[in-house]
Amino acid sequence: MTNEIRKEAKGKKAEFQKVKPATEGKTTVIHVARTAKVVKGGKRFGFRALVVIGNGDGKVGVAIGKANQVQLAIGKAETHARKNTVTFPIVGDTIPHEVIGRFGAASVWMKPAAPGTGVIAGAGVRLVLEAAGIKDVLAKSLGSTNPCNLVYATLEALKLLKSKEAVNVIRGKAEAVKAEEKPAAEVAAN
Repeated sequence: MTNEIRKEAKGKKAEFQKVKPATEGKTTVIHVARTAKVVKGGKRFGFRALVVIGNGDGKVGVAIGKANQVQLAIGKAETHARKNTVTFPIVGDTIPHEVIGRFGAASVWMKPAAPGTGVIAGAGVRLVLEAAGIKDVLAKSLGSTNPCNLVYATLEALKLLKSKEAVNVIRGKAEAVKAEEKPAAEVAAN
């Protein structure tokens, strides 16, 4: 009878503990840091977790979660990362073109690589690219080496990627490409 009278917890903390969404893709913890706040009685310690979630097929999300316990911080980061995912084009196992992503003082330069090259990148950038499903890419981090800023710079670079078809539509060449394909099909039929 006492269980029926209990009320459910309300607020953000209860939301993170109760809601466990279905796992979609691979979750990787990139970095965990211990934080300290100086108060009257001493120091209060907390944790900050940087997490990446990717489905391995051009969809990836990154977020930071903060809490008094490591597992709660990771849970919060996972929830935020699922809400803030980015979708981008993949050509084969690499990216469609060269790109530079900037976030804060960090910059990440990425270039498509030949099949079999692998992911040539630093720790945080490598984890994001592997979670996204990219298998062949060259990457170089420029500027800040802060893992949070590097990971977010990588995400900004992935947002800038465009497929060949999307660029043709933007340039207004979509009809021209279709017109060129029709005569070739007619010639083959004759």
